Amino acid sequence: MGPGPLLRALAFAADKHRHQRRKGADESPYINHPIAVATVLAAEAVVADEVLLIAALLHDTLEDTDTTWAELENLFGASAALLVSEVTDDKSLDKAERKRRQIERASTLSVAAKQLTIADKICNVRDVGDSPPADWLLARRQEYLTWAEQVVAGCRGVNPKLDRVFDLAIERARQSNRAS
Repeated sequence: MGPGPLLRALAFAADKHRHQRRKGADESPYINHPIAVATVLAAEAVVADEVLLIAALLHDTLEDTDTTWAELENLFGASAALLVSEVTDDKSLDKAERKRRQIERASTLSVAAKQLTIADKICNVRDVGDSPPADWLLARRQEYLTWAEQVVAGCRGVNPKLDRVFDLAIERARQSNRAS
């Protein structure tokens, strides 16, 4: 018996992100981020939906690698591919427009995409608090936290555990930034 879909998704994401590093000061391997997002969903929000956990592992592959939607659909099914697509930014747009659209679209996302978005923001907020990019001054970190709150505001109410975890993460990051 071969590995299950979750392990196949993890191996796929690890391969696709193998040359990427996070922006944080510690420049950790990028794969740590999708693993953290899936872990937040499974361990902290008690999500058992396999498609959502697979999408968490794959959530940045369309946006940040050469992965295609057809490849995701073929390997992991249409539901997972659609969910990844739903949370993928259009990289043809400039960063400010992509950020604006995330805020604007948040309330229209599916329940699964809202949970994935909150988990992603939890991990990013924790990183900004614990190991922000070396070139991010305090104002940029605070701006990111405010933006993350605006995105999450449109996603709230689908998983109370995720809402609480986000609130704790944002408060901790704000305290960490005040101490800087």
